[in-house]
Formats: sequence, structure tokens, C-alpha cells
Amino acid sequence: MIKKEDIKPADNKTSANETVINLYAAAEKIYPRSTFGFFTKWRWVMIWLTQLVFYGVPWLEWGQRQALLFDLEARRFYIFNLVLYPQDLIYLTGILIISALSLFLFTAVAGRLWCGYTCPQTVYTEIFLWIEAKIEGDRAARMKLDKGGMSAEKLLKKGGKHFVWIAFALWTGFTFVGYFTPIRELGSAVAGMALGPWQTFWILFYGFATYGNAGFMREQVCKYMCPYARFQSAMFDDDTLIVTYDEKRGEPRGKASRKGDMDKNKQGACIDCSLCVQVCPTGIDIRNGLQYECIGCGACADICDTVMDKMGYDRGLVKYSTQHAMNLGMNRAQMLRRILRPRVMIYTAILTLLVVSLLTSLMLRDSFRVDIVRDRGVMARLAEGGMLENVYQLQIMNATESTQKYVLSASGIDHLKVSSDVLDREDAVTVNPAESRWIPVRLQIPDGSIKSGSHQVRFEVRAVENNEAVTEKSVFLVPR
Repeated sequence: MIKKEDIKPADNKTSANETVINLYAAAEKIYPRSTFGFFTKWRWVMIWLTQLVFYGVPWLEWGQRQALLFDLEARRFYIFNLVLYPQDLIYLTGILIISALSLFLFTAVAGRLWCGYTCPQTVYTEIFLWIEAKIEGDRAARMKLDKGGMSAEKLLKKGGKHFVWIAFALWTGFTFVGYFTPIRELGSAVAGMALGPWQTFWILFYGFATYGNAGFMREQVCKYMCPYARFQSAMFDDDTLIVTYDEKRGEPRGKASRKGDMDKNKQGACIDCSLCVQVCPTGIDIRNGLQYECIGCGACADICDTVMDKMGYDRGLVKYSTQHAMNLGMNRAQMLRRILRPRVMIYTAILTLLVVSLLTSLMLRDSFRVDIVRDRGVMARLAEGGMLENVYQLQIMNATESTQKYVLSASGIDHLKVSSDVLDREDAVTVNPAESRWIPVRLQIPDGSIKSGSHQVRFEVRAVENNEAVTEKSVFLVPR
């Protein structure tokens, strides 16, 4: 629909009978009003919790190393007492699947909980808005400041706000890079002005993204860039908890001052104060029904309850409820029973099975891994003493935090002998903590003892300390 303000009169360069129509109206800046209440308190609890985890975990130590570190250069992931290698990608896949199903489950039960309470975009927008309010003032003061002309006060407040924003964003970028580079080494490099090019790039890039998204784009990210807003309807149904406006109770709206006025004039409980619109971080009117822009933060429910208390009305004109509960007049117990429906139970069962399977797999995981690569440059060759040998490369990956010794053996062919130049006097090889080592291995048999062709062999690598063994298959080639 073309609005009146989108139609501009012709300027000097157009004829008198022409008008200019803007097909896309410019987005108006949203000034969310601060509020308080049950959902606002929980939102700030989640903000504090998520940020304590994000900024605090990189500084935790486990033994002599960082507790959580994704060391891309060494190709090792340290997660407290776990050491994962690229070959353990299945665990990362499992975590991603569990995260996706958790999102489906929470959305089916209570809508956009992730968006309203823990999404980084929401969290950092709230933090940046808090900083803005502390420096520039409340909603009315910020609007007045922006409309006014440039002055020393405005320059000081705007400059101070952006200085704090940039400092916070750079600290966020520094912490992000600290998950991939030991954060204490990273801090020393920053202090000594010795950052590498990639570390510098990612600190600035992530800091710029935080500064731009939370400071300027804000709700535009949720409304136009985030795909979740678009496909959330596929996970919603009439029994999903969403922020709803009780239209039967609220309409028709009117400027009532006392409860008696509402009864006398036969008007609804909504006094049309528009505070629910003023507190909304995406600028929507919840009274227009469910909209994809709604992130389910509950700010409108908190402010509406405050207004209802002042007017002497019952709370809950705006609240978390379901479409079925609103249409059928269900009480709270009936609504909660409908939440435990087949879709939710299936999501819960699958999610529980995946979590148990992943944890069981991690508990039963071998303390080391073995990969075998046959030397394709040397198919087979004659060695001293009339022996025929094949050459292999064994990679032993020590997933423990202590130095380990491993004994090598092979089977599958009679008179098979294992030889390597790196074995010690005990016929064992040493691998340092959380490291991998490539070991050249030669398998030898008497020449002519078996027929030509490909013969299957099995390598066994056994840990000396705990007697744990890993077996891998390969082939021994005998030329014609």
C-alpha cells in the first residue's frame, strides 16, 4: 500500500503534472522504551549467563592448557578433558544435529525462545541499548537528542556512546579469537603490539560485526537477514506458546480512566496507550496478531501488566498463550496439557536418544586413534636377507593428556615381521600428550612364501599403560 508520506510533490526538474512515488519507504529508527517485569528479569538473567560463559570460559585452565580451545593450526580441539581430532568430526556433527533439534523442540513448545532470550543479536542489542540509555538518557531524551541540532552536549554524548560501543565490540572480537588462539598468548600479543595478520583481521571483523549489528542494524537483522523468522511458521501450530493479545477482552479500545468507565462505556480493557509498541525491540504492534517480526521477548506483556495494575484491571491482556487456549477459553492446566502433543513428544524422544548416544560414544571413545596410509610410491621391494617388504605410514593420535607408549604388531600372513627405525628397545613408540605422530613401518615376509596378489593384513597398536588396543586393516602386495 502506498502511503501518503511516500508521495512527494514534483520538483523543478519535473513537469507540473508529474509526481514522484517512493516504492520503498525508509526504515524509521526504533527507540525501545525500557521496561521491567517477569520476562524482562529473565531476559537479563539469560544475558548475564550467556555473557559470563562467553567471556569467562576462554580464561579457564585445564591442567596446563586452556580448557576450551579450537586449535586450528594444530588441528586439535580441546574441550576440557577431551581432545578431538579432525577424524572426530562425527561428534561435531552430532552436536549440530542436537542443536537443530533443540531449536525445533523449543520452537514447537514456546515459539521464538531462542530469539527473545539467548540469540547473540538480541543479547548484544540489549547490551548496546543499555549503554545508550545510560549515556544519552531514556527514550524521550534520546529522541529529543537525535532531533536536535549539533551541540557540544550532543557531540559529547554521541562520541562517548560510540567510544564505549567500539571498546565493547573489540573486546568481544578479542574474546572470539581467544577460542582459536590461546587467549593469554593473544593478550600478550595485543599488549606488545605483535598480533599476526589473521588475528588482527578476525578481531576487527568480529568487532565490526558486533558494532554494526547491535549498534545500528538491530531489528533489521531479525526482520530481514535472519532466516529463522521466515521458516518459524513451519514449526508453529495452534498449541505453541506465543505472545498473544486477548482481543476478546481488549476490544473495543478506549481511553478509560477507571474500571467503572470501562463497564459504563462497554469498552475493552485496552486503553490504547501504545506502550506495548514503544517497548517492542522490532517496533510491531502485538495487537495486530502474530507477526513474523515478533521475537517473543515478552516486553509487551510486562509493560501491559504494569498498565493493568495502574488501571485496576486484571493482568494478562498481553501474555504467553496458545491460539487454541485463546479461541476455546482454556485455563492454564488445559493449555499446558495440550503442549505435550505428539510432535513435542517425538522431538523429545529423538533428542534424548541423540544426547544419550553422543555421551555414551564419548565415554567409550578410545584414548588414541590410528590411521594407516600405504606408501604408494613403493608397491613392494626386496630387502636384505631375501625378504619382500611393503612400506606404510602409521599415524598415532594420542588423545590423552600424558605421554604414552604404543607397541606395534601385524597379523594376517604367516611369518609376517614388523620393522621400523623409530621403535625403542622395547619395540614401542612414544607419543607426547595430545599430539599425533607419523611412523614409517615396514612389513616383511620371506620372498616366495605366498602367491602374488593382494593380501589383507591387520595392524594392531596397543597402549602400554592401559593395554587398550586399536586394530586397522590394510593390504600387503606381492608382485608377479
